[in-house]
Amino acid sequence: MSLSIFDSKSASVRVFEPLEAGKVGIYVCGPTVQSAPHVGHLRSAVAFDIIANWLRIGHGYDVKLVRNVTDIDDKILVNAKEQGKDWRELAVEVEAIFNSVYESIGASVEHRPHATEHIDGMISLIERLIELGHAYQAAGSANVFFDTASWSGYGELTRQKLENMEGEAIGGGRRAAHDFALWKAAKADEPASASWQTPWGAGRPGWHIECSAMSCEMLGQSFDIHGGGADLQFPHHENEIAQSEGANGQKMASVWMHNGFINVDNEKMSKSLGNFFTIRDVLKEFDAETVRFFVVRSHYRS
Repeated sequence: MSLSIFDSKSASVRVFEPLEAGKVGIYVCGPTVQSAPHVGHLRSAVAFDIIANWLRIGHGYDVKLVRNVTDIDDKILVNAKEQGKDWRELAVEVEAIFNSVYESIGASVEHRPHATEHIDGMISLIERLIELGHAYQAAGSANVFFDTASWSGYGELTRQKLENMEGEAIGGGRRAAHDFALWKAAKADEPASASWQTPWGAGRPGWHIECSAMSCEMLGQSFDIHGGGADLQFPHHENEIAQSEGANGQKMASVWMHNGFINVDNEKMSKSLGNFFTIRDVLKEFDAETVRFFVVRSHYRS
């Protein structure tokens, strides 16, 4: 009996065939450890735990599930400064809370690469992109950007044309509004520990390059399934495809799977909207199995 999966990239149900017989590699975008998790953070973790088990138990595959940890980020630095903590201390504390929650609801994973552990891989990836003409260093700065105009397939995941996409304000040496940061120059008001030396100068990675480096290191240049929340399709996953395939010359993921959100009053649960419930508060009222059931009672894409 064949196995079919809805692929976000083609917007269709496709027959699934692993790249290597009997084995499946899955990369899922994990948490940015800036503050304690809310119920919405469980959606992706539980959805892909079930998908991995479905592949293992239902179809007999040897599954390698990778869920990354973003432990260097603008919000981590801001929150740490506000709390009077070292940013690394805050990242470790918050990650411990996430791991405890994942374990309590049966959604732990063995493979949890950290962004700060893969800086060398990011630098190598960026060097390759510059060499191939897909990236450029800003004049007089350590900022490095991906040149979206250099990648003809940009927008293919979300079926958009470059000229119709929303971009950022041009600044920091960015040539076009849609070009995105691969490397960010160190700032005077940020701790020195939050920057690394590179051929372009001191700084820290952009968000998107982290996942390209970690997925490649953990699963190879091409792997079976890339997953995450539906909100990550653009720009995060779109940018991952451009930089990974631009650097490696190979298709990044065979299948793209995206989970829906937990909604409150018809709006996505999020910290920015302030409409969230922390896991700690929820687990005071309900046991972990009940919370897991709440998260999975709807189809993963809904």
